Amino acid sequence: MHNVKAITKQLFYLGGNDRRIALFESAFPVPRGVSYNSYLLLDEKTVLFDTVDSAVAEGFFENLEAALGGRPLDFVVVHHMEPDHSASLLRLVETYPAAELVVSPKTAQMLKNYFPFSEKNVRVVKDGDTMSVGSRTIRFLAAPMVHWPEVMMSYIPEEGILFSADAFGTFGALGGSIFADEVHFERDFLDDARRYYFNIVGKYGIQVQNVLKKASALQIQTICPLHGPVWRKDLAWILQKYDVWSKYLPEEKGAVVFYASVYGHTQNAAEIVAGELAERGVPVKVYDVSHTHVSDLLSEAFRYSHLVFCSTTYNNGVFLSMEALLSDLKAHFMQNKCYALVENGSWSPQAGALMEETLSSMKNMRKAGETVTVLSAVKEESYAALKELARAVADDFFADAAQ
Repeated sequence: MHNVKAITKQLFYLGGNDRRIALFESAFPVPRGVSYNSYLLLDEKTVLFDTVDSAVAEGFFENLEAALGGRPLDFVVVHHMEPDHSASLLRLVETYPAAELVVSPKTAQMLKNYFPFSEKNVRVVKDGDTMSVGSRTIRFLAAPMVHWPEVMMSYIPEEGILFSADAFGTFGALGGSIFADEVHFERDFLDDARRYYFNIVGKYGIQVQNVLKKASALQIQTICPLHGPVWRKDLAWILQKYDVWSKYLPEEKGAVVFYASVYGHTQNAAEIVAGELAERGVPVKVYDVSHTHVSDLLSEAFRYSHLVFCSTTYNNGVFLSMEALLSDLKAHFMQNKCYALVENGSWSPQAGALMEETLSSMKNMRKAGETVTVLSAVKEESYAALKELARAVADDFFADAAQ
């Protein structure tokens, strides 16, 4: 049975939730599932904005048929070709062969990669183009590399509705309500929204800034993303989050201690640093990078202002899980952080210099204190050095907070 939700009198939510999925894009754990959003506008013409992943296709087609109420489907706007939003497109075209696909120039090329479509029912639109569908106009906004090159957004100026593609999306299935103001978003969705942004979109901060500049010229009342809740209140709050995130600025003042430990001695060093930071009044979190998924670690690293990396030396290199984290941070253009380093090694410590090589290559990074070397286990000398390192991080934290 259909489950259609009204956003306005003539705009409807047709999406669905997948709570059985374990890994989004076969990479990111989603213990709370994920939603796939699609929207239908009923004006003089009917307009579908995107389809859904095959996992929720059956419910989607029931929703679409019910919402159309016997009317033909006139247009399908394809904002993003990633299969979690376009996997149902071939079936849709077969079900509604008269519908015209409205796509960006690059989407027109990608369609041929995925589907055996005829070009006769494809309308290509460029940045700034408009299309009248009755009492409303749809304006198309190019959003390349947010986060694929073909991405565009759509805007209905008469009602201030922005269809934002993957921007402003989040992991997490919807629990009955489709609106952000009807859930405790900061408590229940913000961590997933942050993790979604930095892992999926975060590499493309410059492109997100370009889109935010376009959005600032619009009178936006509602944001309809392709994942997660619809925004119709407190838009300035989520826009401010995206502004900070896409500028690669710390969202919060605080420290995160990441450690990779085999037999517990590097963990001991990390806990000493964390304890000293806490005693000095610095908010601090501690993560075992071999236990916590790298997508969560990356999100936390971008979230906070001060980072401490503690790694044992492994095969003359950085321990595997720490190496993976640092590689991911560099790939996502981490910058504007203060960092500190602790290395361990029983005969030839190498992790510190290698971590330094990676971190110092990132933009606007500053190092607090000297790298602390632990030889196998923490002794009095290295214990004192760890406390001194924590003092250096705390001094930088309070100096930074005072600015």
